[in-house]
Amino acid sequence: MLRAYWSLMKAAAMRVYVPLTLSALAEAYKEGQLGPTPLTAYAVTPALREWYVSDDIEELEYAALSRAAQASLRLLAVDPRAPRRRVVVAVDVPDGQAVADPDRGLDQSALGEVRIAAAVPLAKAAAVHLDADEAEPDISAAADALGAADLGDDDAQFTVDGAEDHELLWYATQEIPNLIE
Repeated sequence: MLRAYWSLMKAAAMRVYVPLTLSALAEAYKEGQLGPTPLTAYAVTPALREWYVSDDIEELEYAALSRAAQASLRLLAVDPRAPRRRVVVAVDVPDGQAVADPDRGLDQSALGEVRIAAAVPLAKAAAVHLDADEAEPDISAAADALGAADLGDDDAQFTVDGAEDHELLWYATQEIPNLIE
């Protein structure tokens, strides 16, 4: 009985959400893995649970996905050549592979943030979440306004918040070649 329990515990996995850009997704597809390491991802961490105040795992997973979408927007802000669509790859990694920094646990900007020390094979991806084509103008404006929003500009923050009006679409991993064309 104990041996069966230990086998289940060793096989346990954690769903993490890795923020990317379409350019980075194309590179990951070419390389067959998500990297370089360490990877920053988002997951249901104790701090995220405490902040979100919910026991509904679907709501918590959606909160982690939303945090990753915000991080993807930040990646777009520093890469003006990347297509203006947020990308998040959902991956299941073994428990213990994704580690939250306890010193940043309650930092509002780091809620749900985890680090993954090793490259993750793209074959481990469960899904890709991506903005629709129609979202590009709003996502582009939000990426452009992010710096001013960080400095306290309320109008810029309003523009950045507008990105959240767009739901990320779900794609199977087999669709990645079509997404990066």
